[in-house]
Amino acid sequence: MKRLEKFFDILGEIIAVLMVVIYIVALANAQVGFLSSVPVVEKIINIAIHYGSLLLVAVVGLEAMSKRNIVFRIIFYVCLAVIVIFLFFPGTYENLMGLIS
Repeated sequence: MKRLEKFFDILGEIIAVLMVVIYIVALANAQVGFLSSVPVVEKIINIAIHYGSLLLVAVVGLEAMSKRNIVFRIIFYVCLAVIVIFLFFPGTYENLMGLIS
């Protein structure tokens, strides 16, 4: 896993720069509205804002966990899996709470 540290480092840097550019474009669009004639690009930017932050957290976390022992990696993987499951399947939370109560 330590061999992947450099890969995750470079990937995290690329995603971070892309997210900064996406946020700048989104904020400029909110002020000026220059993308209102191209709704597809607006939708892509909104999706990138919504899921890009999670992707960046995942990549940077994978980079950080590549230096740690297996226990910390498993804890990180489980936490990341819980976030992804609840994000993509919102009904799962209600089902889980229904089982508990």
